[in-house]
Amino acid sequence: MTQSTTAANTTAAMAPKPRRQRRQESTSTVTRPRSGVWWRHALAIVALAWALFPVLYILSAALNPVGTLSATSPLPQTFSAKNFTDLFSSTTFPFWTWFRNSLIVAGLGTVFQVFIGASAAYAFSRLRWAGRRPGLMALLLAQMFPVMLAFPALYIMFLRIGDVIPQVGLNTIWGLLLVYLGGAMGSNVWLLKGYFDTVPKEMDEAAKMDGAGHARIFFTMTLRLVAPILATVGILAFVTLWGEFMLASIFLVDQDQRTLGVGLYSLNMADRNRYFGMFAAGALIASIPPVLVYLGLQKQLIGGLTAGSVK
Repeated sequence: MTQSTTAANTTAAMAPKPRRQRRQESTSTVTRPRSGVWWRHALAIVALAWALFPVLYILSAALNPVGTLSATSPLPQTFSAKNFTDLFSSTTFPFWTWFRNSLIVAGLGTVFQVFIGASAAYAFSRLRWAGRRPGLMALLLAQMFPVMLAFPALYIMFLRIGDVIPQVGLNTIWGLLLVYLGGAMGSNVWLLKGYFDTVPKEMDEAAKMDGAGHARIFFTMTLRLVAPILATVGILAFVTLWGEFMLASIFLVDQDQRTLGVGLYSLNMADRNRYFGMFAAGALIASIPPVLVYLGLQKQLIGGLTAGSVK
């Protein structure tokens, strides 16, 4: 009798418990407080507030109808579009001319930089020719020198070029665009070559057996396969050219030839207190194109930055 009772109790203990009973037992267990998490959230909140404060301050200054630096508060108190209308209607500071010049320089510069970089990366990745490795090392070595060392030479060179071809000399956006294209084969070639190397070379060999040449393989097959990295390089080039200031401030002098960054700087330096509202309004509008480019090519940007390392 005792042995049968013990066997029955053992069988009942080994039987699976109902789901409700297991849930009650799991919720009744004491959970340990995670004491090392709160400071991470606090640090994230502080970093977010630190990053958003300049944006909020510029927004407050742009919407302030007074439009002066002394009357601007960190938080917007009144809302008005007066600074935007004054900026758009100003004849002394042609904002939309600056905006157009920046679009031309950044847009065309991005297209040509991506094309030049992709062509060079294809040659370094797929072709075998004398000087290929020294050429890559020379590109890497050139990136170690500060860009400002070339500014005096570029200024003198384009000053002389302007005497022969005024359309591409100093104080022209086309001359500035040529300078930007001169640096297109920098770090972009290494980034593109790393992605080109992940494309199987057997695909090129199969295309050659069908009679395709290097140009046809490059334009019809390879560029489609490396579209993510092209989008990545395009985004980086556009944002860099859109916000470039130092070289543009040296090359562009006239108001009608200036880019957006140089023009807004001249607006701020004319009277920092009086035109601060107009400067803030222009800065808000200037931030729209890079944001739109990032949002439009966000998936390609992430894929282009990570796919090379994953493969």
